Amino acid sequence: VGEVGELSEIFQWKGEVPRGLPGWEDEEKQHLGEELSDVLLYLVRLSDICGVDLGKAALRKMELNAIKYPVKLCKGSSKKQTQFNGDSGDTADKDQGH
Repeated sequence: VGEVGELSEIFQWKGEVPRGLPGWEDEEKQHLGEELSDVLLYLVRLSDICGVDLGKAALRKMELNAIKYPVKLCKGSSKKQTQFNGDSGDTADKDQGH
């Protein structure tokens, strides 16, 4: 959790950042890479300890998201699934928001 906090600090006051991080100094990008790596290593270790196949879980989550957020309705939007089709949230309940 601490490592995620350190990663979050990097973006805390930057707002939306453009692809490739134009305008960022090399030192900032290197620091970002270090913090991302810390989070990745902890995540991989945690998934191993918990017996979670991280690759399989990620693919399943992408499949669930494709159902909840169809590209034709959702591309380019940050609205919740229930705001697109008036759904009662049943799909979100099944996924429990995780």
